[in-house]
Amino acid sequence: MSKELVFGHKSPDTDAIVAAMAYAYLQSKLGYDVEAVALGEPNMETSFVLKHFGVAAPRVVKTVSNEVDKVMLVDHNEPQQSADDIDKVTVTHVVDHHRINGFNTAAPLFYRAEPVGCVSTIITNMFAENKIDIPTQLAGLMLSAIISDTLLLKSPTTTDKDREAVKALAQIADVDYQSYGIEMLKAGTNLSAKTDAELVSGDAKSFTMAGKNIRIDQINTVDLNDVISREDGIKKAMSDEAAKNGYDLFLVLATNVLDSNSELFVFGEPKDIVEKAFNTTLKDDRASLPGVVSRKKQVVPPLQEAFEG
Repeated sequence: MSKELVFGHKSPDTDAIVAAMAYAYLQSKLGYDVEAVALGEPNMETSFVLKHFGVAAPRVVKTVSNEVDKVMLVDHNEPQQSADDIDKVTVTHVVDHHRINGFNTAAPLFYRAEPVGCVSTIITNMFAENKIDIPTQLAGLMLSAIISDTLLLKSPTTTDKDREAVKALAQIADVDYQSYGIEMLKAGTNLSAKTDAELVSGDAKSFTMAGKNIRIDQINTVDLNDVISREDGIKKAMSDEAAKNGYDLFLVLATNVLDSNSELFVFGEPKDIVEKAFNTTLKDDRASLPGVVSRKKQVVPPLQEAFEG
């Protein structure tokens, strides 16, 4: 059996990296020759998590066909979010919790997608289904991924499966997930250490809607003023990124992880579609979005619907 690489999406968040590590461990126990890799460096939150549990980060790759013929994907399926040469390898497995878009294969594959808050929740259940124990350190990492994706179980994407997984993983890892979760989320919001360019690219994903190239970034913070005070620099960075990469529309969602409110910054066109999607009026290319915290559930679907309407 030839070796396969396991990885999450570009600009990886905690779940993209942790899910790759967790799924690679599970698949190794099932007899596969696999290695977890990442399509980017860990962000501050993920670095905190890895250090907290004493685990090394996966190595970073840009391309995969130079190493393997087959790969497994976690936390994504859309080609533009994957390895640059994803079209040159065979995808044998996918575990995801996002929409399916632009994904095609020439051969059958294992595909598991569930509408839950985090891919690590799905993988937690897959360990149980296969009667394989989750190591203590890995349980801590997976717990962290669910806390990250669900904003400590407060995101509207959160399901009972996520809540059950958090309790089970916290017990294995011997962690008080409430206090640890707040500490972890705060660790990822030291915005002063990042440049404007890093802020608009740190958790960004690309989408295609009605033939338009859409880029959506999310910045987590414990104080929205920390982002608003840098508005001019952020908008300049959005403009530069759009020009360099051909984005028609660039959205940056700044989210307060403590009170679940967001500010939206917009660059490009069509802005009227953005206003329609969120039932708001942009003022100086900005709008407040109370209660909006999930890109997957509260940003992408209404934007897609507005484009198609």
